[in-house]
Amino acid sequence: MKLKKINLVLQENLSKEALVEPTILQKSTFGKIKSGQDLVLIAPKEEGKTTALIIAALQRVEAPIDDMIATRVLIVVKDKFEVERLVEEFNTLGAKMGIRVYGVHNHTDLDEDKNLMSLGNDILIGTAERLNEMFSGAGFDVNQLKMYIIDDLDQQLRNRLEPRLYRLSESIGKTQRLYLAAEYIEQMEMFIEKTMTEDAEWLDFYEEDDEE
Repeated sequence: MKLKKINLVLQENLSKEALVEPTILQKSTFGKIKSGQDLVLIAPKEEGKTTALIIAALQRVEAPIDDMIATRVLIVVKDKFEVERLVEEFNTLGAKMGIRVYGVHNHTDLDEDKNLMSLGNDILIGTAERLNEMFSGAGFDVNQLKMYIIDDLDQQLRNRLEPRLYRLSESIGKTQRLYLAAEYIEQMEMFIEKTMTEDAEWLDFYEEDDEE
């Protein structure tokens, strides 16, 4: 994929999956995400939000750190299916990068999740409910966290997960935040105002279609 200063192994993995030309979303957000800015991305499925998310996370942890136990990228998804799907896609696009990806959800064993987490990981993907259980029950080290991502924010807010998302946000403190949604809903305004920095940027990839 033709993106400036993209990790070469990641670029090769993308090409193997026939992901050669970036979408408008992927091209216009790549540099902004690398800069560390907080972003809200609202776009239809065909704009490639999930791939943009994966690229952003893998770029952030592209160099494995020996003996690093703490999570460096935390991703909150809506359900078990999305956890499993995203872990699989990360393993495909992150092949040969040495990145440790782990997924947790309401049907995994909590004690086993905690034990495996203690062995170390780079990217943790989970549902809001399970992540809250893990954070409240163990001394979860967030000092090395570089990025906090919420996928399908609109759906998670509709599913009344707002209190759990707030608790997670408060527990991890200051880090770059990336929120993705398929459409705008009113609940997003207050949530973003309370959890993102003042310079957070909203990018709506429906606006161009609306103007035509």
